[in-house]
Amino acid sequence: MNIDLSHNIFDVNSESFERLALDVFRYQAVHNEVYAKFLSLLKINIADVESVQKIPFLPISFFKTHKVYTGSSEHEIVFTSSGTTGAETSKHFVKSLNIYEESFTKAFSYFYGDISKYCILALLPSYLEREGSSLVYMANRLISDSQHPQSGFFLHNPDVLVRTLVMLEASGQPTILIGVTFALLELAKKHSLKLSNTIVMETGGMKGRGKELIRSEMHKILMDAFGINAVHSEYGMTELLSQAYSKGDGIFATPPWMKVLVRDPYDPFTLLPPERSGALNIIDLANVHSCSFIQTDDLGVVHSNGTFEVLGRLDGSQIRGCNLLVL
Repeated sequence: MNIDLSHNIFDVNSESFERLALDVFRYQAVHNEVYAKFLSLLKINIADVESVQKIPFLPISFFKTHKVYTGSSEHEIVFTSSGTTGAETSKHFVKSLNIYEESFTKAFSYFYGDISKYCILALLPSYLEREGSSLVYMANRLISDSQHPQSGFFLHNPDVLVRTLVMLEASGQPTILIGVTFALLELAKKHSLKLSNTIVMETGGMKGRGKELIRSEMHKILMDAFGINAVHSEYGMTELLSQAYSKGDGIFATPPWMKVLVRDPYDPFTLLPPERSGALNIIDLANVHSCSFIQTDDLGVVHSNGTFEVLGRLDGSQIRGCNLLVL
């Protein structure tokens, strides 16, 4: 079975999702060495997996210790996670940047419409200062596609950013300010603005730059400082080629080729029904050439309509049954 599923991924809908997900599972179960061995150790018979609910999800930690890759062809780029000094980082070997670009540009359009309507301002200091960030790659492409002369990155020049925001507000230009959490909070502490044409979008992460706040506290600080009614959020990670978005209150929605499930944090092979909190499993069909079925370390809840919330992180004592593969 040596097929290229990438052309079908972004045409998927709610009716065809399960069929395509099972096709991707069977493809990766054969052609992804790490995933195949994981399934073997679980004694999974591929033919017995007849629904999404029966697909085993690979622990996300494997991206730190193994090359999680489907097929034998060369990869085009390696995205790496940020991490504290001395911490092991995740590596995502990406066969095709075209697939990643199609995923994030179509997802952006799905939630926000034509990128050319916006000016894109990116406040991502900790990500710009290192190589291999998939978030920086995405922001750079969105900046380019916006074709607005003021679009760009702002590293350590908050005063220039504020002047740009004021100018764009005065002209009525729709703008998206996308920033890592600690950088947006630092901006909010120093500047009070009234943003009526600007979407403020946080990407998460304090990176050791101060006290960790719960999302509602952090959003209130930003809303008060910037005079906005809601803070948008982007949910993505190195190990995924797709993103979910929230337009307020931390309620995330996914593009059609991405789906979130909840598992029992004490039994990673048991899925929980909607409205029950647990650990998040993610299906990302854009990961067709790595692994599309990922056990994350995030805690959350999935609602009956498919939206989800992130409630926190698993601690080490909650992870059970995941360290099955040592190569």
